[in-house]
Amino acid sequence: MATVDPNTLPLEALLEWARLKPDAPWLLQPVEGRTLRYTWRDAVAQVRRMAAALQAQGWPPGSRIAISGLNTAHWFLADFAILMAGHVPVGLYPKQAAKITRYVFEHSDAKAVFLGPMPDAAQFLDAVPDGVLKIRMPYPAAPRGDVEWAAFCADVAPLQEYVARAPDAMYLLIYTSGTTGDPKGVVLTAASLQWLRAAFSRVAPQLCEHERLFSYLPLAHFLERLAIENGSLLWGAEVHFLEAPERMGAQLVQVAPTRFIAVPLVWLRLRAAILQKMPQRRLDRLLRIPVVRGWLKRRLRRAIGLDNARFCLTGAAPIPADVLAWFRDTLGIVIQEGYGPTESGAYASLTPFDRPRFGAAGKPMADAGFRLADDGEIQLKHPGLMAGYYRDPERTRESFTADGWLRTGDKGRVDDDGYLFITGRIRDIFKTLKGKYVVPAPIESALARDADIDQLCLVGRRLTQPVMLVTLTAQARAKPRDALELQMRDGLAAVNAALESHERIAKVCVARDAWTIDNGLMTPTMKIRRDSVEDRYGDWVARAAEDRDTLVVWES
Repeated sequence: MATVDPNTLPLEALLEWARLKPDAPWLLQPVEGRTLRYTWRDAVAQVRRMAAALQAQGWPPGSRIAISGLNTAHWFLADFAILMAGHVPVGLYPKQAAKITRYVFEHSDAKAVFLGPMPDAAQFLDAVPDGVLKIRMPYPAAPRGDVEWAAFCADVAPLQEYVARAPDAMYLLIYTSGTTGDPKGVVLTAASLQWLRAAFSRVAPQLCEHERLFSYLPLAHFLERLAIENGSLLWGAEVHFLEAPERMGAQLVQVAPTRFIAVPLVWLRLRAAILQKMPQRRLDRLLRIPVVRGWLKRRLRRAIGLDNARFCLTGAAPIPADVLAWFRDTLGIVIQEGYGPTESGAYASLTPFDRPRFGAAGKPMADAGFRLADDGEIQLKHPGLMAGYYRDPERTRESFTADGWLRTGDKGRVDDDGYLFITGRIRDIFKTLKGKYVVPAPIESALARDADIDQLCLVGRRLTQPVMLVTLTAQARAKPRDALELQMRDGLAAVNAALESHERIAKVCVARDAWTIDNGLMTPTMKIRRDSVEDRYGDWVARAAEDRDTLVVWES
């Protein structure tokens, strides 16, 4: 089986795969009912030609060039063409607020943007500053640009030679999703990327004969960039792209990836999809029958497209321990939990496959330089750390200790067996009017055992006692309200029984609408914007808190 040295940079790895298996498919792109296939040779040919066209613009080496739109084969091709041309790619999130998009353009001083298919074309184009060259990717849903992809590079010879990046030169500029305030530009150098690729190759499972990856999480986020784009270069894997969000379930079954990465919300919705077709009581009854158990688990895994998945990973946000236990016990899928902020190159800890401990964020990597500060903050020190925040020396100084350790802003603890437990974000901890501090993450995870609850956010800064805001799954919204209330009251009592008096949830407030990227209550990486949720529902929650007799309140 062909392999490529993991101690290389992504661009060099791409060129090596094109040499080793030029005619094997790499990128598989669905477009209006047909699938476009790009071999490794095809991809490199496109990258070389586009790199030459970019160089012909005469921009200074290291100029920033943005890539927008949904995940596509041409997102990958643009990324590598920018690198080969000697410039720095900047990913933009789909459906991002216009003011944040404009901020990233102006802050990065992007010279051009590749326009991919997107659901919010008019809003996006309004946010592109004057003077930025707009290069349209060849997709029907891509907005009109200044020039088409093919025409832009039609009259140039493919770039054969390029200048390798210096180790300390900026290789990627990754903007955070901006859960609070303006996003920050995380600078990763060539040396840090090279170290991270080698480090991840050591913790990933062994290769299988035909590796398939499914790309659907935003490529502007470093987790998708590292696990899928660079993962394909570690394993020589095919990459299949999601054509449209509403096709997620069907395409996942068609692709049947060998490795699958998802944020907690995706795992929760996969569980909800199974429970909609087969209620938990019936599942439990069938799983108790020895001759049925194995067959049923295989059938359920196949039904959601994960029958071939040898490596399943969750990250980017906390996931309830009972969800991990449900996937193992019901489907036979062990989901490994990874932890590591973008500033650390997403490298800090990972759950051992053979020794999972649900509720823990795995064990710190031996080479991650892990330590806990006196206040419980997780701090890291390894060669894959960011060089700093782009054009923000003050924030960069604040993010490192005096002796050079990255301050993650996450609080944690380590048990006697060396497992790391994330106890919350330092900035998420709030104080109620009683003057008592509350850490929301573990309380939210406890109530999330209710499979009818889709999203949760514990609030309480202006209250005497915390209140849990929730949204319901699509299936739950069709259920009788009385039954849902009884279930939530029982769940509330069970959670509160394990909490200190000042932490106990006074009531559950059920929001009418889902929290989405469109309404500004979620980031493009599916994290809840706590401040935005609290602002939107603050008055309603304050009124609801005055009613001491009602435990479950519904938004009218």
